[in-house]
Amino acid sequence: MFAFYTHVIYTVGMSTKYAPFIKTLRLKRGLSQATVAGKLGLSRQSYMAVERGTREMTLQEAEKLCDFYAIPIEELSNAVVPQYEKYKQMILAFLRAGKKIPKTKLAKLLYFADFAWYYKKLESMSGMRYRKIQYGPVPDSYFRIIDEMSDSGEIDITQTEDGAMLISQTRSGARVDLSEISKEEDKLIKNVEEKWRGKKTAEIVDFTHKQFPYLYAQDNEIVSYALITQEDPHEVY
Repeated sequence: MFAFYTHVIYTVGMSTKYAPFIKTLRLKRGLSQATVAGKLGLSRQSYMAVERGTREMTLQEAEKLCDFYAIPIEELSNAVVPQYEKYKQMILAFLRAGKKIPKTKLAKLLYFADFAWYYKKLESMSGMRYRKIQYGPVPDSYFRIIDEMSDSGEIDITQTEDGAMLISQTRSGARVDLSEISKEEDKLIKNVEEKWRGKKTAEIVDFTHKQFPYLYAQDNEIVSYALITQEDPHEVY
């Protein structure tokens, strides 16, 4: 695995692929080039060259950058920009009509939406990268995003007597901004929610564990979107 990532970062011309990606990450967070350069131990001029695609990053610099943005290095090598705001809207879409969904189950519903969309369109709905953990595929930033949405008052988190964490919309039934989600995407989200409505978290976790993306990934590795296309249609979600 280490050899693979070394190859990715040092391949001639690879910087032209990830340069727009890292610039987008910086701009979305409102950071200056000098700030990011300092985190990497580079001069501003050297970092500017990275963003222009005229200077390659070393593996150590790439790892520092990924640590700084809290993203897996696979995300950098694939140069796919996660749509964090859209992912938040997907969360709110699942919580419509006053629904209260266990935190783990909600993560799996979002996974189904992204991978079912890939099954249909060969692209992720949100651009998030999912990692294989004990309770099924989940993006590294899922828990951080849930905390951020709770802190900002967009969602409520309540704990049941048995310790389960329930996620709900702060104002039950209130109209929320879903402007980044297309009608076709919203229809898929509703279909996923309807199929798993009333089902226990353990059932949905068990279902994801039997899918090809989860089965063929090593523990703690990023799962492959492409493998979902090998599933039968009724096994996608």
